[in-house]
Amino acid sequence: MKNILHIDSLDRKILSILTRNARAPFLEVARACNISGAAVHQRVQRLIKLGIISGSQFNVDPKKLGYKTCAFIGIFLDNAALFNNVSEKLIKIPEITQCHYTTGEYAMFVEVYTRDNEHLRAVLADKIQAIKGVSRTETFISLDILVDRQMPVLEESEE
Repeated sequence: MKNILHIDSLDRKILSILTRNARAPFLEVARACNISGAAVHQRVQRLIKLGIISGSQFNVDPKKLGYKTCAFIGIFLDNAALFNNVSEKLIKIPEITQCHYTTGEYAMFVEVYTRDNEHLRAVLADKIQAIKGVSRTETFISLDILVDRQMPVLEESEE
């Protein structure tokens, strides 16, 4: 396991602002932190280099693109040795938005978005359950998302 990187209170404040709004201009962040825009830029670049910040993306609302059904699928494997083969196949299924290697009942747990229940059935039967090594699945359909957020970065005074 990687060591936890220790960052100072200014880094935490910058991260706290940017996790709430990744598009906040550096000058706005700088004003909130009482530092220069160049200092914010340097700190953000350092946080990227350390791997604390990664990626830059827009979040797409699946429902607005016609993917109305969100489901979570627990996947049981015939044999744990088949994990790598199964994961390589799962990665190629575009409806899968997350895949977790888990402890407990399931070897893997995936999140999928489909147009409707018929599409979900097709993804399950024709794609996931058709993978050699998948013994069975258990599906949970999400009725609504109650929390969807980044891990909050607490400032030292909030911890």
